[in-house]
Amino acid sequence: MKVLVINAGSTSLKYQLIEPETQTVMAKGVCDRIGLDCGFIKHSSLKESSYKAEIDMKDHAKAIQVVLEILQDSKHGVIQSLSEIDAVGHRVVHGGEEFYQSVLIDENVMNSIEKCVAIAPLHNPANITGIRACASVMGDLPQVAVFDTAFHHTLPPEAYMYAVPYEYYKKYALRKYGFHGTSHRYVSKRTAQLLGRPLEELRLVVCHLGGGSSVCAVKYGKSVDTSMGFTPMDGLPMGTRSGSIDAGAALYMITQFGLSPQELVEILNKKSGVLGVSGISSDFRDLEIAAAEGKERAMLARKMFSYAGKKMIGSYIAAMGGVDAIAFTGGIGENDEGMRAGFVEGLECFGIELDLEKNKGRRTEGVISKPESKVTVLLVPTNEELMIALDTKEIIDSLAGKK
Repeated sequence: MKVLVINAGSTSLKYQLIEPETQTVMAKGVCDRIGLDCGFIKHSSLKESSYKAEIDMKDHAKAIQVVLEILQDSKHGVIQSLSEIDAVGHRVVHGGEEFYQSVLIDENVMNSIEKCVAIAPLHNPANITGIRACASVMGDLPQVAVFDTAFHHTLPPEAYMYAVPYEYYKKYALRKYGFHGTSHRYVSKRTAQLLGRPLEELRLVVCHLGGGSSVCAVKYGKSVDTSMGFTPMDGLPMGTRSGSIDAGAALYMITQFGLSPQELVEILNKKSGVLGVSGISSDFRDLEIAAAEGKERAMLARKMFSYAGKKMIGSYIAAMGGVDAIAFTGGIGENDEGMRAGFVEGLECFGIELDLEKNKGRRTEGVISKPESKVTVLLVPTNEELMIALDTKEIIDSLAGKK
């Protein structure tokens, strides 16, 4: 079986063609600047390491067309015809309370995804666009939605409820949902494999750190708490998102600065986080360089991020009654040694001892704690695309079995 995995953004479309049985990535790439000038595709495959071409793509349907053409191209492609693709798996950020697992997409599912646009305005519209684009180009080929929120449906009520009038939850589903669930699910499973222990016996803290960041408490294979909330804006300060902020402070910004609610959302989503604090960049690589040069606001932004992460780890250890391992993943988690160290600095009281030598540099998968550490600390590169492909295969196989 071959599964085309799609992760659609507002002006980009990432893709991978995967054989789930062997976990082989046959090809992958990104279409960028969709709907803008100077669009381009970056592509790599089993046949060649990299290829880039400038291509104007007026919309996502055109981008899908470009992807399918390059996959079949005699020089750059890896398949002879579209008939070799068995299904498409899509990352969908928000599934609300309705979706507890991945599902085959039909119009009812699309309607439910669209209902979540109000609570995921930056993500769900792009996901919907990607699904519609695939349908327009690929016809009736089965498509599967894999939801970032699904893994967190095991949160207990005391973790997902907000202390607001209860009818707001009953009428409007106002609650914590959590995100990055596909990544947290993959990393927790992979961590158990690396430790050689059943996932159902482990208490894990998974730190997915990137442009968007979240921490998740995984107790015996189930998510029991996570840092993102009703929206992906909550929790840690991120690249451009504020993270947790006092609701009174947000109200003060509206009343005192003369902001509309839409302007406030724009500020908290796109102009805050480490970008807002540093005044330099939302990219932690830039902040790492600036901090090394002694720029105080860059140092402050990095300290705020690691301090928030350290508090989150400590609170989740308390919530789970202990911890067996901490796993770092995502662009920052996998590549920023200073940030990994900052997240666990001061947590020696929990038996967490990082090996500074093993933690150095941009590392691949492995243990980065000392042998005598009571808690194992690991670096585990995430693979959301593989999880999406595996979920898609399971659903397609189950449909074939019913026939």
